[in-house]
Amino acid sequence: MKHVKRTDESILVCVYYGLNGERLIRRGHKLATLLDCPLYILTVDTKPLDAFDAEKSGYIERWTALAEELEVEKFIIKDNEKRPIQKIIAEVARENNVTQIIVGQSAQSRWEEITKGSFLNVLLKEVPFVDFHIVAVKRPIEDETSGTFEKGVRAYVIQDLENYKIVFTCPKFPSIEGIFFKEIGTDFDNGIFKFSFENRMHEVKIKEGFVSNPHLIHSIYGISKK
Repeated sequence: MKHVKRTDESILVCVYYGLNGERLIRRGHKLATLLDCPLYILTVDTKPLDAFDAEKSGYIERWTALAEELEVEKFIIKDNEKRPIQKIIAEVARENNVTQIIVGQSAQSRWEEITKGSFLNVLLKEVPFVDFHIVAVKRPIEDETSGTFEKGVRAYVIQDLENYKIVFTCPKFPSIEGIFFKEIGTDFDNGIFKFSFENRMHEVKIKEGFVSNPHLIHSIYGISKK
């Protein structure tokens, strides 16, 4: 019989890109476990999901895997958002009956504004019905993978006989659209190709213009041709 969690408490963890996201999620999970209540994760970005760079996509993938591991109620990604953050937090909190919100105090996080009185006052006015936990986190160190890839460019993966190759002009036949991140220091099209499918980010390796691990592409490409 499935365990039924209490409904009078619900926790929302707000994460932005950086090395502290996992820590905040685990902090929220610990509190949710103690209270035996649902846990939600929220991240917000002004860009659409399929336009995320390699670093952002990597965080989304790790947070998605962690959410599945911890069996959180829902990982909410608000992409392509132009509204103020506090409006989005308030909307998500109301929709999910949130009673407690966890955010991180980080000098290089978009959520840093929450530590400033003016923003916090605005946020409290938007969601006066919740308790806030502002967690002190370490300043993120430089990403070990920075400098590995060039800036991402729009690209497409198409079928080429029994293989799949990457092209940079929109084809007139079935293809998979995404972002290609070329390795720095190579004369060939070597790197990674990231794309969105069924509301999740996926990644395949590209070697000399061809997909080197085509199993995922093959299954998705078969669907796209229908």
